[in-house]
Amino acid sequence: MSRLETRELVIDVPRRDDGRALSLSLEPGQVWGVLGPNGAGKTTLLHTLAGLRPPRRGEVRLDGQPLASLGRRQVAQRLGLVFQDSQDGFPATVRETALIGRHPWLSPWQMEGGADLRLAEAALSRLDVGHLADRLVSTLSGGERQRLAIATILTQAPRLWLADEPTNHLDLHHQTAVMSLLTEQAAQGRAVMMCLHDLNLAARWCDQLLLMYPDGEACWGSRENMLVPEALERLYDQRLATAEIDGAPVFVALR
Repeated sequence: MSRLETRELVIDVPRRDDGRALSLSLEPGQVWGVLGPNGAGKTTLLHTLAGLRPPRRGEVRLDGQPLASLGRRQVAQRLGLVFQDSQDGFPATVRETALIGRHPWLSPWQMEGGADLRLAEAALSRLDVGHLADRLVSTLSGGERQRLAIATILTQAPRLWLADEPTNHLDLHHQTAVMSLLTEQAAQGRAVMMCLHDLNLAARWCDQLLLMYPDGEACWGSRENMLVPEALERLYDQRLATAEIDGAPVFVALR
């Protein structure tokens, strides 16, 4: 069964015509990359798939069930969303923030137990922020906050990951660590969809790609079929040079 399916989905981007309806299927084990220029609707798409925004038309199904028919707790047990930027809602430590990922699995007023704490601490360690567990989130750098956000979703343990620029603010080492983590999640039977601006990350780590154009047009398919220089140059209105390193294509913008 598909982790997530869209049926003739049109996202609601203000002051834009419908464009092409999306009929996608995210299968267990797949890593999807969403590529497109600023304003193409990538974030709007992820928020629509997560149920945070209504579509203009069409349907989203999660594990075979209409997303609109599920309660937010049911959705949160199955789907995790990494936002592009995080906001401080209230003063909290890094450990307390990671434990928020366990809330969908707890009954009202139930406190986190030892197993929840172990999951959170393992996730913090995996994202290289375990040594910051007692720090207030407000004292973290942008990259540390991003890694904490991903650790929180790892603590949540959803079957479907939606990530909006998951490598935002990260240095090269932590970019590689995060992309390795997401592909590992897929290898364990989960599905991943992430918005990316870096073509080379998409070429190396994603097996399926969705190209979103500013006018609402879109195309999707396997990495091999989508990473065509002519299509990418039209997508970004930018000339590209290509090479191959370690078996993967590499793209460089030309002046």
